[in-house]
Amino acid sequence: MGFGPNFFAGSSSPISREVVMYAGPYAPGTVVINTSERRLYLVLQGGRALRYGIGVGRDGFRWSGVHRISAKREWPSWTPPKQMLRRRPDLPRHMAGGIDNPLGARAMYLGSTLYRIHGSNEPETIGQAVSSGCFRMTNEDVADLYDRVRVGTTVVVRN
Repeated sequence: MGFGPNFFAGSSSPISREVVMYAGPYAPGTVVINTSERRLYLVLQGGRALRYGIGVGRDGFRWSGVHRISAKREWPSWTPPKQMLRRRPDLPRHMAGGIDNPLGARAMYLGSTLYRIHGSNEPETIGQAVSSGCFRMTNEDVADLYDRVRVGTTVVVRN
């Protein structure tokens, strides 16, 4: 697979990853997604969090709740859910993992839902409401988060 020298380039995200002060009720290691801010927080020790820009679900596809990361995959394959195929019959029925796959470089699956935190090959969508309910990150940011969390990590989705 030819991913090119800039595939994980730091300048690919319109929203920079940064450590910020974070005063919330969540334990270190918790992932908190704030869909209205279009930000994902990985809670750290000492009242801080690592904040990432994300793309979120468009109108009608936003949701909230608490789940756990149930699986993690590098260069995941993608099979669009039946609901998505009904809306978009032009989509492929299955795509192998790789640079052209819409799940990007990494995916973290959220419980038994259809939703994931995943990479994107469209960095311009970060900070936008464009997905069918999944949370998009740049490939660089999703790889960073992937390395910091484990299966079983709590994910809190807030609107």
